[in-house]
Amino acid sequence: METVTALCLAVAVLALFFFSWIAESVTEQRTKTFDLFVRTHIHHYASPPLTRLMFGITWLGGDGLIIAAILVLIIFVWLRWRRATVWMLVTLAGALVLDLSLKYAFHRMRPTPYFGPVPRTYSFPSGHALFSFCFYGVLAGLLAGRIRSLPLRIFIWTSAALLVLAIGLSRIYLGVHYPSDVVGGYLTATLWVATMVALDRLHVQSKNRP
Repeated sequence: METVTALCLAVAVLALFFFSWIAESVTEQRTKTFDLFVRTHIHHYASPPLTRLMFGITWLGGDGLIIAAILVLIIFVWLRWRRATVWMLVTLAGALVLDLSLKYAFHRMRPTPYFGPVPRTYSFPSGHALFSFCFYGVLAGLLAGRIRSLPLRIFIWTSAALLVLAIGLSRIYLGVHYPSDVVGGYLTATLWVATMVALDRLHVQSKNRP
């Protein structure tokens, strides 16, 4: 138990360090070369069928995620998974606060999209990357923790990881985010989720002490 806590705290510290580095680089406009290279390289693979697919994937990190979150919370309440319900609510509430706070703190303007209209919010960090990591990652953890089958747990974690990565890629493909925005969203989510797990483990340890 103490090992898990220490590991989560280490991950949170590393995520904070790398986020600070990325954020400073964004502020000083040192990510221009990286962002331009990745955006241009990905756009070379653009095609009508792939664009339709990317719109579908990005929907899973936006309106689709909101619908999924509501359904998941209803199911958790119906199953009386109180701990899971609280975990999901706190995770999403924290993600919302972080997303809004950081976007308004950095005021980074959006790139010119390749497809679709320009979103009305600021660009850094990517809300789709942040929310998809938090929601699908925590959902995978809550489900995997209640399943004994190792192959099924691996399938759940792998599916969640691939979906989160695909959502981030879709934002870059559509041109509504810089790659550094997506990386920033992932790092923010890593920091938040790792901190939550560490605090939860510390709470459990304190309750189990004589």
